[in-house]
Order: sequence, then C-alpha cells, then structure tokens
Amino acid sequence: MFSLGVLMISLLAFTQCSPLGENPSPNPSPSTRTISASSPFVSATLGDVTYVNKGIVGFGLIPSNFTDSLGDTLGGIGSAIAFKYATWESLPNGSYTGTLVVHPDRGYNVISTVDYRSRQHEINFIFTPYNGTNDLDFETAQQTLQLTYVDTILQFDRGGGNTSGLDALAVRPAQSGFPTDALSDPEMPIANETYQHLTIDAEGLIAASDGTYWVSDEYGPYVYHFTANGSLIQTIQPPEAFLPLDSNGNVNFTSVVNPTTGRAGNTGFEGLTLDAENNILYTMLQAATIQDGGDDDESSLYTRMVAYNISNATLTRPTLVGEWVVPLPVSTSKSKTRKCSEIHFVSENVFFALSRDGNGNGAGTSSSDTTSKYKQADLFSIANATNIAGTKFDDPSNPVAPSGVLDDSVTPATYVSFVNYIDDDQLARFGLHNGGDEDSTLVNEKWESFALAPVNDPANPNDYFLFTASDNDFLTEDGISIGVPYNAGVNVDNQFLVFQVTLPSVPPGSIQQAIGV
Repeated sequence: MFSLGVLMISLLAFTQCSPLGENPSPNPSPSTRTISASSPFVSATLGDVTYVNKGIVGFGLIPSNFTDSLGDTLGGIGSAIAFKYATWESLPNGSYTGTLVVHPDRGYNVISTVDYRSRQHEINFIFTPYNGTNDLDFETAQQTLQLTYVDTILQFDRGGGNTSGLDALAVRPAQSGFPTDALSDPEMPIANETYQHLTIDAEGLIAASDGTYWVSDEYGPYVYHFTANGSLIQTIQPPEAFLPLDSNGNVNFTSVVNPTTGRAGNTGFEGLTLDAENNILYTMLQAATIQDGGDDDESSLYTRMVAYNISNATLTRPTLVGEWVVPLPVSTSKSKTRKCSEIHFVSENVFFALSRDGNGNGAGTSSSDTTSKYKQADLFSIANATNIAGTKFDDPSNPVAPSGVLDDSVTPATYVSFVNYIDDDQLARFGLHNGGDEDSTLVNEKWESFALAPVNDPANPNDYFLFTASDNDFLTEDGISIGVPYNAGVNVDNQFLVFQVTLPSVPPGSIQQAIGV
C-alpha cells in the first residue's frame, strides 16, 4: 500500500457544517435535507412504481493536476466508484461522511496506451446537502462535497507482477485447472509476448463486505476479483458470445481494431453492480456485441447484461445465472446509440443505467463539443425480459440482434428516462453550465460511475443519495504519466455530483446492508 497520509484536495477547511441552504439552521431536522430544489421534481414510472428525481444536492471536484502517492496525475477516477464498506455515516448536524474508493481506467492514453499500473484510490468526503433554491457560486458549491485524498493501492498480476494499461497484443494461455478450479485463470490479455503483464482497462467496481473488490474490465471483457491489498484472486470469463474472437475463432484482446465477434473495441464491461442480499453480481457491456450490430453506432443499441452467483466464490467458480438484452437510448437526430457507462442495482429486477453522449468539458472547444444533449441516470427492469443465459445466443454464430434487429423470440428489458444531468436550472444552482465556453464550470464530458447511500430521513424513508463521478481522461496542462510530464492542452477537473432520488422499490435496509451501515 502506498500512502501520503491525509492530503487536502481543496483550500476549503475540512470542517463539519450544517446542510447548506438559504437560511441553514445550526441544528436542522432531518426534513431540512429534502427541501424542494428550484426545478420541479421529475418522476419516472417503471413496473407500476413511481421514482422521483429531487435534483442535484451536492458538487465537488479534485483538481486536474493533483498527483497520487505514486507521483502520477490523479485522473480518470470517475471510471468506477464505490463506498468503502462500513464507512458511510450520518452526522448529527445533517452532514454525511465516508470514504469513496475510486478506480481510474488505463492512464493518460490520448496518443497511445501506456504502461499504467492498475490501481484504486481512497478519498474521504464530507457531504453537506444543499436543497436551497438560490444559485451558489462555483466556489461555494464545492463546499457541499469536500474531498480529501488518502491512499493509493496498486493491483497486481499473478505472482505479484505488475499490471499494465498497454493495449493487449498477446494472450496468456488458460491455467491448467480452468474452468474446474475456482481460482484458475482463463486465457488472459497481456501486453505482448515479451512484456507479459496482465493488461486492465478498469471500468466498474464493487466493494464487497469481506474487504475484497470486484473490478470489471474492457479488454476481456472480464471481471477480476482482488484482495484489499491488490492481489488477484480470480477471474470471471463471460460466455463465448462476449469474447473478442477473430475470424478463426481465436481470442484477440486488442482494443485498437474490432474483433469478428464479441465485444467491440473499447466497449467491454463498463457496468458492474451487486445485489448484496443475494450475492448476485451483474455486469453489462457498454453497447452491443459485434454480431449484434456493435460495429456501427446506429445499430449497437441492444447490449447484454449477465449475472453471476458469487456466493463462496473462492470455493466454487461464480455461476452464470442470468443474461438479458437491454435496449439503450438512441439519439433523435442521428440515430446514434447512447452507450451505457455504468449500472447500479436498485431492487429486484430494477437497475440504474448511465447513458450519455460524448460532449462536454474535455470534448473540444466548439459549441457542438461543449453542448451535451444526453447524460442521464436512467432506469431499466428485467422483470419481463427473456433470460437467454445458456441458450444458442451464447454462441457467437447465433446473434440475438443481427445488424441491430432483435430476434422475435427475445423480450428486452424495459428502459425509461429518469435523472437528467444537464438540466440548466439544476446545474446553475451549483455554479455549473452546459454548453458555451470550455471552462472549469462546464459540466464534464464523461460521467461513468454510481454509488447509492441512504438519506436516513424518517419523513422520506425511500430517499437515497446517488453519487456519480466523471472520467476526465487525465486531461491537464500540468500532468505526470509514469514519471514523465505532459501537457494535454486543457484542464478538466475530476467532477462529482450527488442527486437525491426517491426509490420506493428498494427494500428497507438493503442499501444500508450493501454499504455496511
């Protein structure tokens, strides 16, 4: 473990304070947290249950040029987040505190992939919800979510070897015990034949109750299981329909070119979540497989989600128990798929999905670059969807949606619009904007992660905080990548938002159980 102790990320004092509002009281009642925001509440109905978005209640950031304890720029951390187990706490003054575990992807790779070792960081926070109607200035808004860097933990290959962010140009053969032995590895993506380090492009994170972590990856697409100190425990390999296979049926993990079948390049397991009560892990591709239309943005809307039973995972290999087709939103102007960057378990059969466009801070300077049209935490249900696990569709020669046309025998998940990140009124309450000048107050391009926590308000028992963070692609004019300074030509801070949402389908205590409250 590498640590710099506790470092302040901003100039704001790390103090406990009452919930920010127009006239905050020194000892607010719990109901203070649920005062109406400036915009009307937005609701969505799914399976006869009405869910409510009460708007943004928190904002914070980590500066683009902040460095971790290894000396590298602290970037890309919105790729995956989770609450460190048993750290969430409600304070008597109405604020909340805890530790976020954040996982970057594969380093500063705007020009080419780099030998960036897989790692996760711990960030302490004090969250003071703001429910007022007045617009805060940008600096004051950051007091609602104060972030403090704590630690960086590297993750390692078998035998304690380093991992890498380099493109996967070679394949390590499966270990002799695979798949019978629970801990034996399948074929693994490695950098190349002479530099045989496991390559990871991490995009999803689960903080388990036993202190271990599950990490989803784009190269495989695989899900890796690590100890708290970063040692690799085991690997989940999905059905063959997901694997990047060439025309000869051989696995080829590179992200530079698309395979013949399987996950498209840079479109692997972006979403990862856990039903903690039943020990069911869910992971979802960012968009459709190649055979299901994933080679074209206009036909890649039918993605797949799989579920694994991870009870006693170190003794019994995680078992595939479900697989469903999830239809992603499509743009109205160009019919392009809004790819999904994260999922989160809500309740039985119900999930959040973070679908978005590629515009915002970090995308460019023109008005078309800076103006986002779709960034949302939507909802979907698999209650009436067809479970295709173990069917012919797990064979890549039998696509479930050839050229983006779904097979008539398959019913997809039900998907509905819900939390809009780019509501102008909501952004303005925290000194932010969508479109216009590319500056520090412009909402970021890539939002890619979720974490849920209870409000603990007796007057609103179904209310929860939805934390979400952005992947800034390590973009800074003052960066360090593997010890080498760089200038990306733009500064994009690591932005965090917190929404308050009403989720009536959540069983009482289940979110608390999931995060160890």
